[in-house]
Amino acid sequence: MTILNKDTLAIIMVGTTHVIDMGGKNAFIHYETDDRAHMLLPDGTRFHGLWTLLEDGYKVEWTDGPTGSWKLDHTPGAIDYLDATGASRGRISRIDFGDPQRLAA
Repeated sequence: MTILNKDTLAIIMVGTTHVIDMGGKNAFIHYETDDRAHMLLPDGTRFHGLWTLLEDGYKVEWTDGPTGSWKLDHTPGAIDYLDATGASRGRISRIDFGDPQRLAA
């Protein structure tokens, strides 16, 4: 288990979209800039908000939605999203460059 640090997160997050497997259904998070993010959950719910990199994760504040702190945990062949309690909430199935799902539109 390796928690990814701020420098690594900046490389794999800013300007990308993470496709996250949440038990067989996908969520999408587009990190548009170093402070704006957009999310589409498997049930169709959309959020837009502000995010900030931390030394060992990031914090996000969704407009009209929840606020949370997250860490990305790397193990060989996988990167998991961990919530504030350390529980895995989803696994990255791929990272797309840009915004192919048009979440920022």
